Amino acid sequence: MNGIPLVHTPGLALPAGLPRLPGLPVFDGSGIDGALYTDITRDAQHAPWLLNDTVSTWSAFGLGLFAVLMLAAWWQARRSDSPMMARALATPLVVAVVYGVDMMLKALVREERPCRSIPGSFTLESCPAHGDWSFPSNHAVIAFAAATALWLVERRLGAVAVLAAVAMAASRVWIGVHYPHDVAGGALLGVALALPLTVFATRGTPWVERARKGRLRPLLLTPA
Repeated sequence: MNGIPLVHTPGLALPAGLPRLPGLPVFDGSGIDGALYTDITRDAQHAPWLLNDTVSTWSAFGLGLFAVLMLAAWWQARRSDSPMMARALATPLVVAVVYGVDMMLKALVREERPCRSIPGSFTLESCPAHGDWSFPSNHAVIAFAAATALWLVERRLGAVAVLAAVAMAASRVWIGVHYPHDVAGGALLGVALALPLTVFATRGTPWVERARKGRLRPLLLTPA
């Protein structure tokens, strides 16, 4: 990453449960697309309050929609074949695994939040604390991993999830807590990992077929 400044800040605390990597530099991502970030947040600063309140609320609570869509995918998969039900049941686990990889990557890259790297940054919420790294965006990773898995289960639900994922990623930049490259990287990571993991989940088909013949039948198969 030639030409991109590094800021060395020893002693920063990582989020609980993550490995500590003492002595490593903190990455300043402002040299990548800091100007674009500033342009976007400047627009947010002068946007109508109703728009900003809507975006802030979506950014804070919008991930809940993906949980609802996962439940809907499971419910609809009761009318589908066993491979689709296997994928539907695996969707939350796929998202959890992708999120775990995301957190490890955050700890390795250690990119400072733009609202801490760029003086005078405008944010619609409090800037995350030191050690709450910026790349990749957790929200974008989760949203796009969920959207990818849902797309492979039920296309209509997947289409809704994709639109919601794009809106979630955009909101994180608009409120000022991520660079554009943070959410783009998060989106790519979510898709790249969720796609093979969801396809792999089809290997659970024999388990689903056995379960559909047992006590779990009402949860896994629509009555004829």
